[in-house]
Amino acid sequence: MKDCYSVTQYSVQQILGLITSGDIAIPEIQRPFVWDSTKVRDLVDSLYHGYPTGYLITWKNPDVKVKDGGTAEGKTVLIDGQQRVTVIMAALAGLPVLNSDYERKRIKIAFNPMYEGEATPFAVLTPVIEKDSKWIPDIARFFSGDFSTFRFINEYCAANPSCDPDALDAKLTDLRAIATRQLGVIVVDAECTIDEVTDIFIRINSMGAVLSQADFAMSKIAADEVHGGNMLRKAIDYYCHLAVKPEFWSVVSSADQEYMATEYAKKAEWLKDDKDDIYDPDYNDVLRVAFMYRFGRGKLADLVSLLSGRDFETRDFKSEIADESFEKLREGVLKFMDRYNFQDFTLALKSAGFVGPSLIYSTGAVNFAYNLYLRLREDSSVLSTEVKRYVQRWYVMSVLTGRYSGSSESVMDRDIRRIAEQGFLPFYNDVVRAQLSDTFWDVQLPQSLITTSTRTGAWLVYCAAQVRSADNTLFSAGFKVSDIVTTIGDVHHIFPRKYLQKDYELPQRLYNQVANYAFLEKRINIAIGAQCPGDYFTTALDACTTGDSYFGDISDEQTLMENLAENCIPEDIFFMTGDDYDRFLDERRGLMAKKIKEYFLSL
Repeated sequence: MKDCYSVTQYSVQQILGLITSGDIAIPEIQRPFVWDSTKVRDLVDSLYHGYPTGYLITWKNPDVKVKDGGTAEGKTVLIDGQQRVTVIMAALAGLPVLNSDYERKRIKIAFNPMYEGEATPFAVLTPVIEKDSKWIPDIARFFSGDFSTFRFINEYCAANPSCDPDALDAKLTDLRAIATRQLGVIVVDAECTIDEVTDIFIRINSMGAVLSQADFAMSKIAADEVHGGNMLRKAIDYYCHLAVKPEFWSVVSSADQEYMATEYAKKAEWLKDDKDDIYDPDYNDVLRVAFMYRFGRGKLADLVSLLSGRDFETRDFKSEIADESFEKLREGVLKFMDRYNFQDFTLALKSAGFVGPSLIYSTGAVNFAYNLYLRLREDSSVLSTEVKRYVQRWYVMSVLTGRYSGSSESVMDRDIRRIAEQGFLPFYNDVVRAQLSDTFWDVQLPQSLITTSTRTGAWLVYCAAQVRSADNTLFSAGFKVSDIVTTIGDVHHIFPRKYLQKDYELPQRLYNQVANYAFLEKRINIAIGAQCPGDYFTTALDACTTGDSYFGDISDEQTLMENLAENCIPEDIFFMTGDDYDRFLDERRGLMAKKIKEYFLSL
């Protein structure tokens, strides 16, 4: 590890020079600046006082063999410290930065050379400060090539007669000394793997932040202008931003004509009218799906290597591999962005009952399912009419088993390779047979419902099953689960929480079991209050027999029993008290598992 990097010192001025000359690429410069103005001020203040500001980390891209036998020198990429360097470029060089709406804005830091005491001499420029003659509105003027110290001192002292010219000159000297402040730079060798670079990053970063492989890939893409990576990177960012904020299209279409002339803009334009939020991808999602689909691999570390031109057999780097890899990635990203593909895939999720983002278990499962959708549409062994069915069943299986939760890259990689080796249908049958055995349905699935978490896969699939079956909410003849399933406030404790707390002193981990939850209208929930379940269920049954009014709107016994069945309520609920709570949970978990199984088989 110690031989794969070196540590050196550069002045602020030298770093700006290296960036201007292109010796160091800042791939994130096209992304929104995430620091607030106060953090910008604090960094400038630290540089002014000579306080440590942390290391920058650069990684040299490998040299690539070109077709004529020569070698193209790799560019050095800044992989950590992009926000700090952006501050330097914005505050000192006066360059605009992109805000969260992708609008270019100046961040102006004001300086008060007459400050006294411990307060910082810097402030974010405000209208009040701008009117105060003691404050210099923008420190960037001091670092421009045509700045005249003599002329400035005369102007400032004329506006502030009490200012001592010599003291002002000393303060200006201290301020301009920021350009000579030294920053530590860790230069990581091109031969280092992503895992090694990540380890260096985590050990040096005091916050222990995660440096994802998607970050590496995006840095590599944006720094490669030869293959149009800078525009590809921008296209991915824009697409993800539009998925969340469709109104952003007006900003893009008016402010970025270079992007508007590309094929990416044509693929993304539909998002300006999109209101669906079931799957709002970020750049990590776009990269993973495009990579799995076009490269047949699951580990993003391989993407960085391939974009660098790595030959996994000879272990050197070739330009033709980089050329092919960038073209494959471009094709994969365009397929991801395509309106028909994206909407047809999300329609498959919704028609399976996953009608809102709160029902989505993990982005890993969704990403693999979208990759599978794109692959199966080109698989001649799978009927086109069956593609969405297989995608739905695979997604549900992966959610129920947690197949792609947590650290799932290796699982995705293995699955993709097995599909390539066996063909999808044999692979699908092998996995489903092994994962969803009788033991799973009868034992493992009910056990997975022993939880208070409404984010567990089994609960989410149960909710989707109710949506797909068009189930009515409890005690309702026409109000659907799909109407309120995404609103956790309308979940009802079948054994009311207050009832279990007051009469049985049960703790939260017991009364908040998901097997104790059912969806119903808020007015019904309020009317039931803290009643014993045997009592209020009997009240409903009696009312259906006598025709009396009660808290629900089901008026006959048969419909009531059907309503209880679709909500997985045990038939003996009419006789249950708190003493039967454990038995109730066991019975209901079994009924919920049975419903989930029937739902899966119906897909």
